[in-house]
Amino acid sequence: MSRALVVGGGFGGIASALRLSAKGYNVQLLDRCPRLGGRAQVFEREGFRFDAGPTVITAPFLFDELFELHGRRRQDYVEFRPLDPWYRFQFEDGYIFNYGGEMADTEAEIARFSEADVAGYRRLVAHSEKIFDVGFTKLSDQPFHNIASMLTQIPALVRLKCYRTVWQMVCAYLQNPKLRQAFSVQPLLVGGNPFDTTSIYGLIHFLERRWGIHFAMGGTGALVDGYGRLMEELGIEIKLNTTVEKILVQDKKACGVQLEDGQQIDSDLVVANVDPKYLYGHMLDTTEQTWAVRKKTQHHALSMGLFVLFFGTSKAYPNIAHHTIWLGQRYQELLDEIFNGKDLPEDFSLYLHRPTATDPSFAPAGCESFYVLAPVPNLDANIDWKTQGPELRKHIIQTLSQHMLPDLEQHLVTDFYMTPEDFATDYLSVGGAGFSVSPLFTQSAWFRFHNKAEGPDNLFLVGAGTHPGAGLPGVVSSAKVLDSLVPDSADDSIYSVT
Repeated sequence: MSRALVVGGGFGGIASALRLSAKGYNVQLLDRCPRLGGRAQVFEREGFRFDAGPTVITAPFLFDELFELHGRRRQDYVEFRPLDPWYRFQFEDGYIFNYGGEMADTEAEIARFSEADVAGYRRLVAHSEKIFDVGFTKLSDQPFHNIASMLTQIPALVRLKCYRTVWQMVCAYLQNPKLRQAFSVQPLLVGGNPFDTTSIYGLIHFLERRWGIHFAMGGTGALVDGYGRLMEELGIEIKLNTTVEKILVQDKKACGVQLEDGQQIDSDLVVANVDPKYLYGHMLDTTEQTWAVRKKTQHHALSMGLFVLFFGTSKAYPNIAHHTIWLGQRYQELLDEIFNGKDLPEDFSLYLHRPTATDPSFAPAGCESFYVLAPVPNLDANIDWKTQGPELRKHIIQTLSQHMLPDLEQHLVTDFYMTPEDFATDYLSVGGAGFSVSPLFTQSAWFRFHNKAEGPDNLFLVGAGTHPGAGLPGVVSSAKVLDSLVPDSADDSIYSVT
């Protein structure tokens, strides 16, 4: 039986390990975190539980597949519960827009803002479905390491006007300024600026409409635990608190890894669920890389950073939705400062997660568990997080108290936060970026970091920085790409994958 090493235990690495096991490989997974899940870590503080990673489950069939590959049912490991609304948008002037449910529910909400935009929204969803049929159904699990694979798709992408940005696409169908904001924020969930991100990511509208939005009961950490249990049943070895320092290469083929303590582990192939910029910049000798990937490593633009504040309250806030997106007064100007500026903006927009709206087990009785996420510049900016982190925490708490969570300051039981510096330290994310490289058109598909390494054979890449991109459906689909790149274990052709 051939041996496969998976470096990184995020969802891309978990999905890769399960798919390689189904192909007959003896799989070992290595991760530097104390818990499986990569960025989907779980924190416990004073009786409160906090999911640190993604909280939104879309395309649930992708998660079911990983259990079904091994004759199991996801429902026997973790429950997915549909949410309604999917998101609540709250604007600074107090207006609220609830998004989710049936098409008629969304149209009724749109009509409260602009009856004329109801027809435009229908056309937007129809256009999104066309992008979905190409960008998700046909391409999300296909490799793009060959330029010919990109060239064959250009006519379809041009017909769908994917050269437009998400903002331009939304504005072509909707006129109300608030609705334009609400229906263009989705790229931020995968690390992109709506004013720069290719409208390929407009497929998210139909993706959400097709399957809805779900929450894993017990949190994303419970889903990770379910996969951990499955891997244990399959005999996949998981080694945590273990940092890989280098990919070993012999005769132009990846042959194992070297750990931080100098130990070497041999393998027939290696799958890296690692930030590609970090992989090529620190873990693989430049002599083992192509010229093209060295250029990508130097020049590919990063996503924004994230400031994530976790807090528990002694007061219940039953009127707060499971997911709330609070949009401040500025939109395009703020996003430009976040993605291109060198200083911390004075204002912000926020993503508030209240898991206790669906699962009370996240907090003691009568209490609430929250996290609030603020997009911020990555570490390319000139921000001293030791001084500005506490100030931003204070500003966010004051804003939430004023607009959403009355008297929050008086009811805080526990709180702590993560900055881009923590993302760089804990997850080896270059620049402390929240989602690896940004989803620009010139950084998508063939232009993105390839799933088949641009260097030695038998080295494969999965995760947010690779095709098809960030977000849970993206990173899980990146592992699905391996199905067409890596033959079954019994097939010796793995030693020269083309």
